[in-house]
Amino acid sequence: MLWKRIKIMYLQNQFWFIVVLVCVVLGVLSVVGLAFMDSFFAQQQIAILPLETLKMMLWGLTSAYFFMQIMYKGGGGFSSIGSGGKVKGENIKVTFKDVIGLSEAKRESMEVVSLIKDRAKVRRIGGKVVKGLLMVGPPGCGKTYLAKAMAHEAGVPFYSIAGSEFVEVFVGVGSSRVRKIFEIAKNAAYINGAAIIFIDELDVIGQQRQFAFGGGGQETNSTLNQLLVCMDGLGKDEGANVIVIGATNANIDILDPALLRPGRFDRHIQITMPRVSDRQELFEYYLKKVKADPSIDIPRLARKTVWKSPADIENIVKESALISIRNGRELITYKDISEALERVDLGQETHLELTLAERERVAYHEAGHLLVLYQQHPTDDVFKASIKTRGGALGVVYHHPREELYTKTRDELFANVKTALAGYVSEKIKYNVTSTGVSGDFANAMSVASSMVWHFGMSSNGFVGDYTMLLGDIKRGESRISESMKDHLNTEVQTILHRATEEVEAFLRSEWAMMDVFVKALLEKSELDYDEIEAIFKEHGKERIKA
Repeated sequence: MLWKRIKIMYLQNQFWFIVVLVCVVLGVLSVVGLAFMDSFFAQQQIAILPLETLKMMLWGLTSAYFFMQIMYKGGGGFSSIGSGGKVKGENIKVTFKDVIGLSEAKRESMEVVSLIKDRAKVRRIGGKVVKGLLMVGPPGCGKTYLAKAMAHEAGVPFYSIAGSEFVEVFVGVGSSRVRKIFEIAKNAAYINGAAIIFIDELDVIGQQRQFAFGGGGQETNSTLNQLLVCMDGLGKDEGANVIVIGATNANIDILDPALLRPGRFDRHIQITMPRVSDRQELFEYYLKKVKADPSIDIPRLARKTVWKSPADIENIVKESALISIRNGRELITYKDISEALERVDLGQETHLELTLAERERVAYHEAGHLLVLYQQHPTDDVFKASIKTRGGALGVVYHHPREELYTKTRDELFANVKTALAGYVSEKIKYNVTSTGVSGDFANAMSVASSMVWHFGMSSNGFVGDYTMLLGDIKRGESRISESMKDHLNTEVQTILHRATEEVEAFLRSEWAMMDVFVKALLEKSELDYDEIEAIFKEHGKERIKA
């Protein structure tokens, strides 16, 4: 082990070994030369030696300062991968137990860790340790956390680098940085048996190469080429197992195919948003880190945060702690967490002074959304209705799916259109005139209706297919769809919108008594939570639609 360290030290510092050797030789020659000189000249040389040495040191320090300014600030330095960038696996305080949820991803990661630990056994039977592992998933879902847990469990050095750190305006800088990080990791693996390089946001340097005339994309291409070459060279040294873990939020299709071929990033781990059971564990984990009311309904919070990432949940708990402090409470309550969720999703309350007429109009608008959503939507729940002004919105009906759904049917999409138009219809019924507050609802409704017709073949006129595929680049004249076909499809979009408007109007007129009930409640309380909404419906004998 000691000989290996000496060897690595020599290989890493060959330049300085030569410099020291040259200095020693020159020093010896100087002493010998002074010994043969006349005493007067020898004393003269010795007298001016300190001054000459000081001048050389000042000149060298000045040159080094400007060089470092250019390299580190201009692009050549790579400070994060020096001795300070290395983290020993045993020093990382993240284990697989700390990675909540991600059961499938953890299972795949554990397999890679076992291969790293049993690398000698793997080589004996002719196998190879995985060289490239690609984690794909939305931001905030634990890709970096999982990579750290892998390094800790494997007990090997861990180097964490961002893809943007390889990118510079100077040609060749990215390639040199890639070579440097791989050289350092390979030397560490030679001593420790293995090492892990984690490249976050791999898509920054891993996008498909562009071969434009005139050298466009030359620097990015050369950086990616160097990464491919370094990954190919990892298997040449049997004593140095370097595992490269890449992470990206982008679609895997934008990555260069050479990165994904066998022998490089050929093993993929899909990181998904946490399920309801995972979100419950996350809330339990983060609430243990703060002083929280033990009576908080955590399963209800988990159901209320569909499609929230672990980072979102951590942020919600931290925000609820601040709200609790501002309200003078010693413990975080369910109300604090609910308010934090609204603040994160909808923005901070702005306290606009609305007139009584405006406030009533907003109440009718939101009550329309509420009734249609509760009694007409097959998959979503109303978690809160509010006429408090937040983030530019005068009111909101906050809703989420009751569970994670990965596909949507025509009925669900049509229910989304009806829900979006309900505020417009309720204003029209009550006042016989609408306001500018319907603009966002119209945009939402038209977007969904257009997708139903143009993308998903959900029209009633017999046109089946994804017609956006025929549009091409309209500016270049590449569109392969006729104007008459566009008119037919757009007419069908309007048909869906008109049908939804008619059904919503008929429903709201039949339930107008409930509209008045909810408008009165909103004007009194400004906000209605899920339990209050549920209680009002039950009090009047109304049931939620069954999916």
